[in-house]
Formats: sequence, C-alpha cells, structure tokens
Amino acid sequence: MDTQSETLLAGRKGLIVGIANQHSIAYGCARILRRCGAELAVTWLNDKARPHVEPLARELGAPIAMALDVEQPGAMEAVFDEVRERWGRLDFVLHSIAFAPAADLHGRVTDTSREGFARAMDVSCHSFTRMARLAEPLMAGGGTLLTMSFHGAAEVVPHYGVMGPVKAALESSVRYLASELGPSGIRVHAVSPGPIRTRAASGIASFDELIDDARRRAPLAREVEIDDVGSLCAFLVSDAARAITGDVHYVDGGFHIIA
Repeated sequence: MDTQSETLLAGRKGLIVGIANQHSIAYGCARILRRCGAELAVTWLNDKARPHVEPLARELGAPIAMALDVEQPGAMEAVFDEVRERWGRLDFVLHSIAFAPAADLHGRVTDTSREGFARAMDVSCHSFTRMARLAEPLMAGGGTLLTMSFHGAAEVVPHYGVMGPVKAALESSVRYLASELGPSGIRVHAVSPGPIRTRAASGIASFDELIDDARRRAPLAREVEIDDVGSLCAFLVSDAARAITGDVHYVDGGFHIIA
C-alpha cells in the first residue's frame, strides 16, 4: 500500500459490526480501512465470540471494543452512546451481520416459519436501519453507511433460501435510506461480494459448489478475498466516492453479469 493510500481515510472514525474471526468479511474491511488511516470501533457478538475478536480489535488499535447483540434491547444504543462519549462523532458504519434459523435457512422459502422469517429480517436487515437512525445525529458533517449483501438478493441462488428475500429487502432499504439521508450528506451503500469462505457462509448448504461455480464462470476466474471487499469499502468511505450513493456495488470478479 502506497503512502497516499495510507492517508486516504486519515482522521475518519468508523464503527465495524460483524467481525467473527480473522476470516470474516468485516475483518478484511476493517484491516484495509485501518491501513488507510481510519480509527475504528469494533464489536463482538457475545462472550463466545469475544476471545476470537478481542485480539483483532487490539491489532486494529480500536479504542472502543465491546459486545453487540442486535437482538438484545439497549445493546445497540450502548455502543452508539460509547461512540458519542469517546469521539463525539462518527464518519462511517460498516454493517456485516446476517442470521436465519437453520431450519428456515435450509428449507424452502415456501415453508419458512413466520418466526424464522421475522428474526432473519430483524437481524439481517432492520438492524441496519436502526444503526442508520442512531448514526445520523453523529454524522452532522456527513458520513457513510455500508452493509453487505449477496447476489442471491437479485437472482435465485440454490440453497440460499430465506436469505434471498431478506437481502433483497436490505438492498431496497439502502435505496430508501440513501434518499432520506442524502440531504444530510450521508451516503448509503450495499456491497455485494462473491462467495467467500467465512464462518457465516459455512451455514449455507453446498457452499463449496457455489464457490467453484463462481470461480469457473466469473470473467476474472478467481475467488474474491476479504481484502478485495475492504478495498472497495475504503473507496466508498473516501471523498473519491462523494457523488455516489444508494447503489449495490458488486465485488465478485464479474460473476453477476453472467447469465
């Protein structure tokens, strides 16, 4: 990374939500954002995840590192309160969390339970809207909100199940948030990576086949890496993307353009 890249985000302060371990997309993004000069706040899901994430938070030099389970009342507010007390402002948020109960994820969308669908939507989609609402007053000078989607939001992907409709709702939310927050200088983006071997992806049936298919059919004929996603996010957070908002940005080697 050259000197110019290392200062691309100097002085920016951002919240990273969704690091599970060193292989997670959120960590790849955090690593690149930090290399570009941003100061980061990092969260982990619960006590089980803490031993895996806390060392990464130290590596990233994160002055704020705490638990965040978006299903727990008050947990999200506590994180944003800490950001407000420590920094007084926020320049970007990266939301990289998704969940669906296994029974609903592995079954047909037709058979999805009401409870499972609602929980998947709450954790994977509405939590981003709630973060936007809490971030807005901390972004008086403008800012950037990022969330992670997948090609299954736009096309039927085998075994992706209920997460397809949920990610479609997330992408639609990005457009509406971009419209509503744009006058305040807040830009909103969905990033759609190709298949990446993460712990979250391991819950999708036949995921190795999905990766093999993407590598075989994508024009660039290579697997996407977490740093590839991080590089795109660094650009979107930077002033170089100041005229871009409300879209879905693919980083998948061109796989999404192939029928």
